[in-house]
Amino acid sequence: MPEPLVFSTRAYGYLGRAIAAGAGWALGAVTHRTFPDGEHYHRIDTDPADRDVVLVGGTHDEAAALELYDLACGLATLGAYRLRLVMPFFGYSTMERAVRPGEVVKAKTRARLLSSIPQASRGTQVFLLDLHVDAIAHYFEGGIRTVHVYGKPLVMAAARRLGGDDFVLACTDAGRAKWVESLANDLGVDAAFVFKRRTSGDTTHVTGVSARVAGKRVVIYDDMIRTGGSLLEAAAAYRDAGAVAIDAVATHGLLPGDSLARIEARGLLGSVTVTDSHPRAVELAASHPGGCLRVESTAGLLSEHLNANR
Repeated sequence: MPEPLVFSTRAYGYLGRAIAAGAGWALGAVTHRTFPDGEHYHRIDTDPADRDVVLVGGTHDEAAALELYDLACGLATLGAYRLRLVMPFFGYSTMERAVRPGEVVKAKTRARLLSSIPQASRGTQVFLLDLHVDAIAHYFEGGIRTVHVYGKPLVMAAARRLGGDDFVLACTDAGRAKWVESLANDLGVDAAFVFKRRTSGDTTHVTGVSARVAGKRVVIYDDMIRTGGSLLEAAAAYRDAGAVAIDAVATHGLLPGDSLARIEARGLLGSVTVTDSHPRAVELAASHPGGCLRVESTAGLLSEHLNANR
């Protein structure tokens, strides 16, 4: 049986190359071009017929989601006998359910769109990394099989490197308390979270910290850092409670606009470690060397799961 053939969308070229190199698999080539009117052209240059094909991409924006969809449809139509979509970051997780009447559940509509990709003869799989809500994996329909990859090994290694043997693993609010408690138990350290009270609208106020952090190093974990507002609010609470050093670890670093600059300007965090699941984090780490941002590769973890599901 031939080894898998790895393709990627443009934004995830770095990860496609890393997965292929680490696993010893071949890279597939795609020609991309944009016409003057903005229409996108793709040509799959490496024949995927009768191959086990891996396509690495994400839905971090609308263009990326459509490129992933177009390439996946093309690979299936051209005869890939198995198609495996590796999606390190599945966007739209904020809209994973409707809260107000009339709201569109974008996580479900995007999963439904990807579920319409033609089925490869030996099936189609979707690999998803640290979903914001586990239920999203069940939004995919038809014959698609989803594999939820947990980034726990990467998170634990980063937390241990930052905190050493004696630290407190913390979270930004009680919503992630169970997950952080599980991680803390595996690491053999104490867990902490902050209590918040909503004052008006989307405004919250920290009212307390659940564990003793005075004189301790604190590593804050969250699955996702967007603008960093909640992270900074929690970091300030742990500092006020006596923490001697505070770092942060997250799987997904979105960090739009000047978010990273604002996090660094506050001076609350020694470092922020994320994975390369989102292209923005990779871009920022490359353009701001020497800053507080550290990016860990997911290639090894994803390759491990791809091999386990061959």
